[in-house]
Amino acid sequence: MAQKIVKLGLKREKNHLYYIGKDGNVWAAPMARAGKKGGKAKKVADAGVKKEKGFLYFLDKNGDVAKAKMSRGGKKKKKAAKKKVVKKKKAVKKKKAVKKKKAVKKKVVKKAAKKKVVKKKVAKKKKK
Repeated sequence: MAQKIVKLGLKREKNHLYYIGKDGNVWAAPMARAGKKGGKAKKVADAGVKKEKGFLYFLDKNGDVAKAKMSRGGKKKKKAAKKKVVKKKKAVKKKKAVKKKKAVKKKVVKKAAKKKVVKKKVAKKKKK
């Protein structure tokens, strides 16, 4: 949860981004919208906040300066690489078997086509 540091009660303008600068003061910059570029930031209030490492500083709903602890790290993912390797090997074996079957079928078709051509040549010679 966030902790309030300085009570300012600022009223926000629409289409402006509010942030706490390096100097610890509140700044507002116009946001870029549909073809329009954003503008230069303007100093809105002197908050005089001294920032601590590991905290996020922001302007809350009420217009006050607040800070929240930043979450770092997170959960580590489990390793499941061994299962994926096994699946790939099976898929490779199946592909090789399919290729061999296709090669055998193509050879049979070619032999039959050659026999027909030879028979046609023999028939033409007999007619002459």
